Amino acid sequence: MTNINTLIEGGKTLGIELKEEEINNFILYKQLLKEWNKKINITSITDNEEIDIKHFIDSITPLTTNLIGKNIKMIDIGTGGGFPGVPLKIMNKEMDVVLLDSLKKRITFLNDIIEKLNLENITTIHGRAEELGRDKNYREKYDIAISRAVASLNTLNEYCLPFVKTGGYFISMKGPDVDEELKEAEKSIKILGGKLKDVKVIDLPLSDITHSLIIIEKIKETPTKYPRGGGKPKKKPL
Repeated sequence: MTNINTLIEGGKTLGIELKEEEINNFILYKQLLKEWNKKINITSITDNEEIDIKHFIDSITPLTTNLIGKNIKMIDIGTGGGFPGVPLKIMNKEMDVVLLDSLKKRITFLNDIIEKLNLENITTIHGRAEELGRDKNYREKYDIAISRAVASLNTLNEYCLPFVKTGGYFISMKGPDVDEELKEAEKSIKILGGKLKDVKVIDLPLSDITHSLIIIEKIKETPTKYPRGGGKPKKKPL
């Protein structure tokens, strides 16, 4: 039987109490994740407790920043299996969420999740951040861009900051050692209109894992030539 007891307990440690509806949604999400994972590769993490810790608890840690307000617009860039966007939406029904991923199969999975969990004001986009970040329909439209995607911070800044409106934030979810990355990313933060606001270090409950939330405030508009196309943010980071 699928349970999320580890998530419930871990949430309490973070000061986050799950309501019954949220518990039921996470249980269904986990069931669907396991079912779909047999058909397409969504995650290598399949152990019941590990899903709770490494996907669910990790995904809700941004709630401890007090930036995830009720009526905000948020985009999750390189969302993969919906992390952190879907767990954050489950916990904050009032916000608008966009899940962006470049792999069509994952988008199909996420659409099934949204339908089965009866989530409203959450949509998926199949596309690449470097292209959509230049599209006026998405550029500088969001209060928060968030990403757990695996890339260096100077690359992620170019993918994500163009989506954030002035006064909003980019939250990059990283591992424990971020000092070197932050140093290398100083230039990109400045060029793209950002300012480092905070680095919040979080020990994930019921584990020996430490993660960091790098919070970058958008203080001015991103110059129109960014993001660059042709894979340049990755090949030649700012």
